[in-house]
This record gives sequence, structure tokens and C-alpha cells, in this order.
Amino acid sequence: MSIRVKTVWFKKAAGQRGPDEVGSVLAATIWRLSENAVAGLSKADCDIITPERGVRILGEMAAFLLHVTDRTIHGRVGDDERARLLQATGSRLADVMAENIRAMVGDDGFDYRSNFIDMLNRRGAEYAEFAIDPANPSFEVLRYLALAIRELATDADQPWVADQVMEILAPEALATLERTIDGFFPAPEMAA
Repeated sequence: MSIRVKTVWFKKAAGQRGPDEVGSVLAATIWRLSENAVAGLSKADCDIITPERGVRILGEMAAFLLHVTDRTIHGRVGDDERARLLQATGSRLADVMAENIRAMVGDDGFDYRSNFIDMLNRRGAEYAEFAIDPANPSFEVLRYLALAIRELATDADQPWVADQVMEILAPEALATLERTIDGFFPAPEMAA
């Protein structure tokens, strides 16, 4: 399922945009791709059942895509800029996650934003253990994502969800994410 994403800046060059602005666009892209993955599971007859399950699956996908974003822009921008950009992207993702949860459950006083940031940091440390080539992610890293999502699925869906994530949902999301990042931070061979 194809979704439209912003890949080109108008009026200003990408280098003239701050990390908050670029991070906001990347966060919106990651969020839409994660929502698309949840919708893809639902269309494949995965029984999402509760909004909580859908939000947790969305969170797993977002954490994976944020980490791939980090790996993709490594070497395209300086380390300080990369750190600010990822922090801005993760922060905006946490804001969107908290806003969406509160829209579903109301303000129950729980700090969903901090909870999501903690999860992003945990998953980031776990994904850091893998060698990840963003253009061609390894079986191991895709399997890790798939198993994290599989754990959230119902018993009836667990046998096939991992395959759906590894073979369809993650590759589609990664292709779109790569186009987005390349539009903002061209790969060295693309910049020539």
C-alpha cells in the first residue's frame, strides 16, 4: 500500500532547516508508515482487538524505523546534527503517541510521552546490537522486529504475523522511509 510522503524541500535548502523542522517531518513519516503497518496487519486479518494492541504494534514499528533513520543518516550529516535530529524526531513521535493515546482514553494522568521515550531508548539499545544496512536489512534485524510484534498478537495470529512483518510490511515501510531520507539528506553517491 503506497502512501505519499514529503521528500523535497521547497524555497529553502535542506541545510537551512533546523533539526526540529526536519525531525517533525521525519516523525510524521515514521508515524504514517507505522499506522500503515498496523492497517496492513488488520487487512491481513490480524485481530488487533483493542486500541492498546494497535498502539503497541505502532510503537514497535516506530522504534524500528527511528533506529533505521539513525543508521541511514549516519555519515550524511555530522554527529552533533544527527543527535539533534534524532532527538527532535523521537521527541515529536512521543508527542504524537501521547496525543493519540489521550484522544482514545482521556487524560488519566499517566505519562505516556515519557513511557514511549523509554521504550524508544530500550529498543534503540537493542537494535544497536545488529549490523543494519538500511537499504538491505538483515534477516536478524527484521526477525527481531517481527518477533516483538508477534508477541503482541493473539495466539491465533502469532504463527503468521512475523512473516507478514518481515516479507511485506517492513520492506514497504523501509522503501518509503529511504526515499524520504534521501530527499532530505542525499546519499553521497546521489549528491554527485
